[in-house]
Amino acid sequence: MSEATERPEVSEGDVMEVLGDIYDPEIPIDIVNLGLVYRVAVEGSHVDIDMTMTSPGCPAATQIVAEAKYLVEELDGVSEVNIEIVWDPPWDPGKMSEAAKESLGMF
Repeated sequence: MSEATERPEVSEGDVMEVLGDIYDPEIPIDIVNLGLVYRVAVEGSHVDIDMTMTSPGCPAATQIVAEAKYLVEELDGVSEVNIEIVWDPPWDPGKMSEAAKESLGMF
């Protein structure tokens, strides 16, 4: 049996689920509901993630990226994770989920 068939297959949903366990320390909302995760692509055991921060000067950026990389690498079937911070399009509160907006009293 080849190495590729021995690994369980990970899905974009699996990745999004673990990313939902990461919170921006300045806002009590996880990074998925904040709308910081723009793209997750899974190809075999390789995961690419494009995400942003609430601002270019986000002091927690390094911590958030490190935690995301660690948690995704811990998923069965993942051997490599690449995370790219992107600034286009810039984040704004409109990217938050309805639940996040409600939680912050934005309605």
